[in-house]
Amino acid sequence: MPDFPTPRSDGPRIRELAEIGGRSDTRDVLAHATKQAQREYDDYFIVDIDAHVSEDHFWGEVLERIDNDVWRHIGMDQFGKFAGNNALLNIQPGMSHQSVGGRIGHQGRKEPMDGESGHPFVTAARRGMDAMGLDYQVVFPSAMLLLGMHPQDEVEVVLGRAFNRWLTEVVLRQDDRLKGMLYLPYNTPEVCEELVEKYADDEGIIGYTVCSTRNNPVHSDVYTRLYKLIEASGKPLAFHSGYHWGDPSFAQLNRFLSMHALSFTHYNQIHVTNWIINAMPERFPDIKMVWVESGLAWIPFLMQRLDHEVLMRPSEAPGLTRLPSEYMKEMWYTSQPMERTSMELLEAGMKAFNAETQLLYSSDWPHWDWDAPSTITRLPFLSEQAKRNILGLNAARVFNLPTDRRKPAATSVLQQRPGIS
Repeated sequence: MPDFPTPRSDGPRIRELAEIGGRSDTRDVLAHATKQAQREYDDYFIVDIDAHVSEDHFWGEVLERIDNDVWRHIGMDQFGKFAGNNALLNIQPGMSHQSVGGRIGHQGRKEPMDGESGHPFVTAARRGMDAMGLDYQVVFPSAMLLLGMHPQDEVEVVLGRAFNRWLTEVVLRQDDRLKGMLYLPYNTPEVCEELVEKYADDEGIIGYTVCSTRNNPVHSDVYTRLYKLIEASGKPLAFHSGYHWGDPSFAQLNRFLSMHALSFTHYNQIHVTNWIINAMPERFPDIKMVWVESGLAWIPFLMQRLDHEVLMRPSEAPGLTRLPSEYMKEMWYTSQPMERTSMELLEAGMKAFNAETQLLYSSDWPHWDWDAPSTITRLPFLSEQAKRNILGLNAARVFNLPTDRRKPAATSVLQQRPGIS
């Protein structure tokens, strides 16, 4: 066996980094992002508009908060006996391919928090925000993104109420850098109205979420009172897209790649089309619309396509006073997953919808295809001001967030774990 030199006591402290997996420390997983933050954007105000709370990891805490005795009993019984983290949900566990059989290790995180006080999700989220250099992070549900397709509307109602209680009472109160958007059980409009009124003054709730994976026509008159309440609140309404292999048109797809490419744009394209062609921007001009997790490539396509159709058939869109693209330029869009294979196309697309004022940075952390803030800072065609707007200042305007610095310096984050990060 060869002789190894004795380490010098004054030498750098170096730890061999373990293989990254679902149980790795968030700061290890994001070590390169922290170094990027130190080099490139430590002085930027950064708001991450779309991260995920991974509520299925704490599903028992959510089920315990169901306010209906029967559904709480059924949920807890399923949770303890056979369904576990899928109790009452309509997801298909055998069709969950995001981690590619565990090869993408940070998907489905189960990070130990030995010796840490507070809720484990909040601790992990705080580590992630500090490591990526974020001032605020807005969290959405994960497994519940498909509830719009649940065959039992009352299940969406009881889970939506329970999730909102868990989010506001357990998560958001432990760190004011974390913000949430209220889950709206959109299949039941009267309950959506009740929830908007109930949480109107909650400081952690900065907007409202409709999970896009559903077949509800957004222009239906059943939502008139709900939209008036949202408009009066001044908080934005977001549609967060997702996928659903049970949708008949997607049953032809045989790869998750194909599903992911099409479904995340499909649902938001339908909702944007209905919203505009039925003149909802004219009926509710003060609602701030945010379209989440569909990437960017679909936006210029839909702008041009709808303009073309409206010019040919204006009698079918009598409520419009402008072209569809003009309404779309006043909406907001989140950046992830941003298509970057052609910088020329990306630049043209971002110009089409005024990305400098309408685009909001989002990471999608900790999901498999997450984007660091460097996704924006390294775009060669953006001005310095455009980068600052997209990374945080646009969000401050939409969500009425103060822009004072909330994050620790990247240098201090690195110094907390010398030789590691």
